[in-house]
Amino acid sequence: MATLVTEARVLEGPGTSGDRRPAQELSQAVSRLLPGLEAESKLSRRRALEGLQRELEEGAPLPPSADFQELFGRLLLPRLLRCLGDPAEKCRALAVQLLRLGLSHGARPQDTLPQLIPALTQRLAGLGSGQLVEPCEELRLALVELLSLVVQLCGRSLAPYLDEMVRILQKTIVDPFPDVKRESCKLAGDYAQSIPDHFHMQSESLIAPLMQTISHQHSKVRVAVIQATGLVIQFGNAKSVDDVISHFAQRLFDDVSQVRYAVTSVVGNWLLHLRDRYSFFHKLIPLLLSSFDDEIPEVTELAVSLWEKIGLQWQKENEDDLKDKLDFASPPPSHYPKGVIRPVLGCRELIFRNLSKILPAICNDITDWVVGNRVKSAQLLAVLLLHAEDHITQHLEVVLRTLYQACSDDEKSVVSNCIKSAELVGTFVNPEVFLKLIFPALKKSIRPSCLMVLAAVTRGCSRQSLKPHLNNIASFLSQTQICQGSEDSHYMEQLLCCVQALIQVGQEDCKESSLQLMEVLVTVMAVSGAAGLSEKVQETMNLLAQMQKYDGTLDLYQQHMDHLMEWLTLSHQDWNCHSVELLQFEVIVIQSGPVLGKALNYFIPIIKTCLLPTKDPQMRLKLFTVFSQVLLKAKDTVNAHQQFHGYLETVIKDILVPNLEWHAGRTAGAIRTTAVSCLWALIHSEILSSKQIIEIQEVLMPQIINTLEEDSKMTRLMSCRIINIFLKACTDIIDPDKFIKIYPELLKRLDDSSNEVRIAAMSSLISLLHCIKNDDEKSYLKSNMQFLYKELLVHLDDPDSTIQDAVLGVLKEGSILFPNILMEEIEAVKYKHRSLVYCEQLLQHIQSTTSVL
Repeated sequence: MATLVTEARVLEGPGTSGDRRPAQELSQAVSRLLPGLEAESKLSRRRALEGLQRELEEGAPLPPSADFQELFGRLLLPRLLRCLGDPAEKCRALAVQLLRLGLSHGARPQDTLPQLIPALTQRLAGLGSGQLVEPCEELRLALVELLSLVVQLCGRSLAPYLDEMVRILQKTIVDPFPDVKRESCKLAGDYAQSIPDHFHMQSESLIAPLMQTISHQHSKVRVAVIQATGLVIQFGNAKSVDDVISHFAQRLFDDVSQVRYAVTSVVGNWLLHLRDRYSFFHKLIPLLLSSFDDEIPEVTELAVSLWEKIGLQWQKENEDDLKDKLDFASPPPSHYPKGVIRPVLGCRELIFRNLSKILPAICNDITDWVVGNRVKSAQLLAVLLLHAEDHITQHLEVVLRTLYQACSDDEKSVVSNCIKSAELVGTFVNPEVFLKLIFPALKKSIRPSCLMVLAAVTRGCSRQSLKPHLNNIASFLSQTQICQGSEDSHYMEQLLCCVQALIQVGQEDCKESSLQLMEVLVTVMAVSGAAGLSEKVQETMNLLAQMQKYDGTLDLYQQHMDHLMEWLTLSHQDWNCHSVELLQFEVIVIQSGPVLGKALNYFIPIIKTCLLPTKDPQMRLKLFTVFSQVLLKAKDTVNAHQQFHGYLETVIKDILVPNLEWHAGRTAGAIRTTAVSCLWALIHSEILSSKQIIEIQEVLMPQIINTLEEDSKMTRLMSCRIINIFLKACTDIIDPDKFIKIYPELLKRLDDSSNEVRIAAMSSLISLLHCIKNDDEKSYLKSNMQFLYKELLVHLDDPDSTIQDAVLGVLKEGSILFPNILMEEIEAVKYKHRSLVYCEQLLQHIQSTTSVL
């Protein structure tokens, strides 16, 4: 107690006027409370601390800070620091508040550091054990805040305590309490700025705890760590950039935009203010440029703004080296990407000088197994190429190889950004250069991605630069190895994109390459018919025709038909059902319409050769189907120019006759069916005269009669109808022997399982009966007619009324030949018939007809 009184007397002095509290009065009040801090009772210590708080906060105004500093330093500080270890949490909290109050009102807070810093170090950092000395997280936060106040008040005076401060920060940055982490990060940044001349000696010690905390689940903590790391490295040892670069790169994928904003801001400031920034340009630039494509506009705007400042600063710092480029600035290419602002010279030069160091890492990450890495790398590559401009040429082989790989990615965002990069290659690199690299790559590896890159670089070219190479590209694409390199729909789609790019950029210049482009388009339509590209191919053909001032695609076929057919004729003898040329032939035949009528000198020989019985059966089936399609519209296709008749004999004798011959097997039967369909289409097309039909039936009637026995209902039906047309065309008297051969076969069809076939057969029988006109024939065919009557009367009893009516019609038509014989046959069976009414009708018809005659 005597000691306290002695200390209090030191502060005694003359009172002051006004509203200031006399130092003697405050000293006495404090002295009365100090013994309570030493009490054994927790309650007494607490009351003493609360009393001190009231005196200092709620009492009269404090004395001048110099006097208070003396009071605080000699009487309060040692005891309050001891209270930091008080067992009672409330006492410790009050002690921290009083320490803040004392430091805030002291004139020389730095005088307290020799006592304060060791005490805080002991409470926050301990003696190196893993356990926390201060168990209460709110108090740890208060202690860190107190230390932050010390840094603000003392500044450079804290330099001698660098080791202690770093020990504290190493512990508190990884504290379990998030608020302590945040405050510690702020403290680390403030401390780094306060002693820049000394901080670099220990700054590396803080990197490990900061990076341990950078992935904390609270976004505010992550932001605080990033900001603190920026200041620790900026005012510390710049070598630590290597230790944090990978962690910062990961934070660019953070879901919270504030975190990405913080990374962008810190990296940008490093590039502007870091002492050794030139050494780290190639590592930091990719981080900043990665924010150019951030989904949040604020992040993108910050990155763009910082990057422009960096470029201008570097440009000013290296003005002597850039003098020529600044004085004689090269204008951007005429076809510079629309809507894109050209970066300043300093930015472009920075990328050019560091591209060789940056590019390998991007090429590696663009094929990473993590989708986010691939997307960021693809976005960054496009930004780099935009800055590099014509300097891309030096790295073109690596860039193209990377694009080939990345364009086959399953992630659409990766592919779209790589396409953008490829277009920039086309914008800045001479086509002669990139074509020398792309063509060999395509020949070596037939991949859709290579074609995708070729299409993109073509789109990036200007019309003027591409013009000398149009024929070269079109000829390359039309090579069999390329245009038939794969039947994959994606490959065909990219092949189509290449043609579209050539037409889009080349415009009217594509006229000289029109044939090669047609060959490619025909191939795409042929191979990818099932992939839904036909409409796109047709649109592209229309565009090609438009560029040549044509009315439509038919004019294109008109221009190139002979060349296209010659192109196919070269290989038609080796075709099979899997040949791409067969599909190409089908497309040309179907799509050319009336133009085909002028190319029969190619068309018919190809059809004749490929439909030989020795050729692939499946191919013959396909060709017969195609042939039937064009014959159904013969007036608008093969006979559009009235030239088909000159090839009719070849069609009949060399194509149809061999394929209508009977051979065992289902495939052979299917071929006969398609051949019959082809004949029916020819006859039904109405391009043949009656004389021509008669000539055809002279040749084909035996084969058609044989097809009446085919398993296919459609074949039997068409055969009956063909026979009917043949017979109707016979205006002359039919040969009795021919009658004897035909009618039994038609009669058999009355037992067919299909009513359609039965009715068609009866219609043919009527036409056959009309061909019997003179008495000699009648007498020769009497017995045959009697047999025919008997068989028809049997079918008159059919349960189907439609068949009964048809049979009745045949009998009525045939009754005029031998009415008496027919009446005898009717009388013999009419009472056995269930359809007696039909018999009566037939008898009445015969009687009425006979009486008229």
